[in-house]
Amino acid sequence: MRQLVLVHGRSQQFKEAAGLKHQWIEALHKGLAAADIDAAVPENRIRLPYYGDTLHHLSNSLPGNAPEVIVKGYGEMAAGERDFIAQMVADAVQQLGVQEEDIRAAADQPDMIEKGFQNWPWVIAALRVIEKVPGLAGASLELVTRDVFRYLRFPGIQTMIEDGVQQALTPDEEHVVVAHSLGTVIVYNLLKRKAHELNWKVPTLITLGSPLAVRPIAQALRPTSRPHGVKDWFNAFDPQDCVALHPLDNDHFPVHPEIENFGQMRNGTPNHHGITGYLEHPVIARRIHDAMLR
Repeated sequence: MRQLVLVHGRSQQFKEAAGLKHQWIEALHKGLAAADIDAAVPENRIRLPYYGDTLHHLSNSLPGNAPEVIVKGYGEMAAGERDFIAQMVADAVQQLGVQEEDIRAAADQPDMIEKGFQNWPWVIAALRVIEKVPGLAGASLELVTRDVFRYLRFPGIQTMIEDGVQQALTPDEEHVVVAHSLGTVIVYNLLKRKAHELNWKVPTLITLGSPLAVRPIAQALRPTSRPHGVKDWFNAFDPQDCVALHPLDNDHFPVHPEIENFGQMRNGTPNHHGITGYLEHPVIARRIHDAMLR
């Protein structure tokens, strides 16, 4: 059986590493049950590098040494954060003069979208419009994925986080890497630069709720390419996930061979982005299970 590496996403500070790992495993096992798979992934084959406190400390320039990344071998939006994001997007729309017809045109179902930040599809569509405004593409990134913004813009943060996360990968051993949110950016950046050099074997990469195709992120990571050794790349997203604004396709994140995208799902967490909503989905759980046994 391959090693399973779980890389968490944004806003995970003040969590307990072992508890976070347990929540991921519990959600995955619910997904396996939903897929009618009577099996469990042994915990001794699972590693989860926890960098939430490290990132929080570095991002906020707190005094003293930053906590080290803990490798243990869930991520719901904080209460009120969805409303905060929606209000921030509405304010940005007003300040930037974004037109309602442009927002409607960017919606998945233009005829059904209702105006205003109380309507979540409107928020997603408005973010897509903001992203395309020349000179303002970073606004959507800063509004919704501030942790990603900091990781990309500050080399010291990036280095310390990566130095910790890479401890979960063992040279010469095959891994299935499942990454969520900011974790997908970290994993992609690491694998692209270091997989060949450090002889990491990651034949299967599974990305969930990934912001990689958000334009300023994709631009920061150019040229985009499939990391060395990644044979299967499966990307799942809820179309209403405010972080995963686009699929990882040739229009937004071109790599060869193309990434397999799965967007026919609904993440039941409040912002459609929480990790439990992804791992509990039977299609995703089955993909992880099958990849572990190859």
